[in-house]
Amino acid sequence: MSAEVESEIVGFVDPLRELHSGVRWVRSQNLHLTLRFLGDAVDRNLLLPLDHTLNQITGQTSPFMLRVRGTGAFPNFDRPRIIWIGLVSEQLTRLAQQIEDAAVQAGFVPEGRPYTPHLTIGRVRDLHGWQRIRHVLCESPNQDFGAVLISELILYRSILGGKAAQYQALAHYQLTGAQ
Repeated sequence: MSAEVESEIVGFVDPLRELHSGVRWVRSQNLHLTLRFLGDAVDRNLLLPLDHTLNQITGQTSPFMLRVRGTGAFPNFDRPRIIWIGLVSEQLTRLAQQIEDAAVQAGFVPEGRPYTPHLTIGRVRDLHGWQRIRHVLCESPNQDFGAVLISELILYRSILGGKAAQYQALAHYQLTGAQ
């Protein structure tokens, strides 16, 4: 993520931190876009065919721009669990579908929900005081945080536990397709 976009996001999130202590906020260095969550415990035998297909997909995909815009909550504002910033790109949606198809072909269980591109900025633990954050999010449904050039995919292993998740890069894939 570019320093400019990260700065815009931090400038938006920092005041929210003061409004509600019942949210576990994602540290800026842990902000990431998930194209496909593979699961908590992944069989290494499934990763080899997926790796092969990801190399093919990224070799045919050109770098593209991604707009970072909008805010919201999953599943909704009445029962929020995740606070997010939206991501807008037709190329991203196509890429996510290709990766979903590749994951299923490699033997992973199909994702049951439609893909909604976003950055998770917080996880709601307690609804007491939520209305103040909800008000800010409802006032900024189309806030623009800037644009980011997507030129690489990284396959991460999530290490959960402790105060914050950690991420270990397992493989890097450059988008090298023709323009």
